[in-house]
Amino acid sequence: MNFTKSILLSVVVAFLFVGCLGSKDEVTEFNKPALYWYKKIAHSISKNNMDKADEYYISLKSEHMRSPLMPTAMMMLAHAHMNQEEYLLANYYLDEYNKRYGAEHTREYTDFMKLEASFLGVKDVNKDQKLIMDSINDANTYLARYPGSEYTPLVNTILIRLHMSQYLLNENIAALYDRTGKEEAAKIYRAKNKGSLVDLADITPPEKGIIGMVFD
Repeated sequence: MNFTKSILLSVVVAFLFVGCLGSKDEVTEFNKPALYWYKKIAHSISKNNMDKADEYYISLKSEHMRSPLMPTAMMMLAHAHMNQEEYLLANYYLDEYNKRYGAEHTREYTDFMKLEASFLGVKDVNKDQKLIMDSINDANTYLARYPGSEYTPLVNTILIRLHMSQYLLNENIAALYDRTGKEEAAKIYRAKNKGSLVDLADITPPEKGIIGMVFD
């Protein structure tokens, strides 16, 4: 029994020692070339470890802000966060990209990605009312700003889906007022749908509150 306890104690001490060494290596990991951090970001993304990828980006940014690898790293992280359905973080990197590197020929794509992220971020018609309205405004702004964009068909599809979700929201609220005997309030919300681009007959209500994906 004493021998077994001794072995177990040795194993625990060994793990603690290795753990301390690993922590020490991470703490002392600084002042590396830009390519080093870039590869670390890419490797973390490939392992779906987005927390680490974000940490390595901070290191790249703090040590090599003017590196030509920065814009590629930002876009890589934006795409990776979108794939993880982390749309707020995706928008953060897109905003960072636009602030530092945004030019007319690049903003057409990044603005589309931001619109896509906002659209996919709508999970519940009843809870995401402001996001729906903001996304409709953003889609209309995009179409006006980039009239000949190659993404126009997708933006139009997004816009129609958003109008459908807004129509359903107004109809759901009107139906609630009907059930509670508030007919005048119900009329107000149904009146909002009279000028809509879509009609109830055009809409198949989703099974779970999500408005649907365009990019499957």
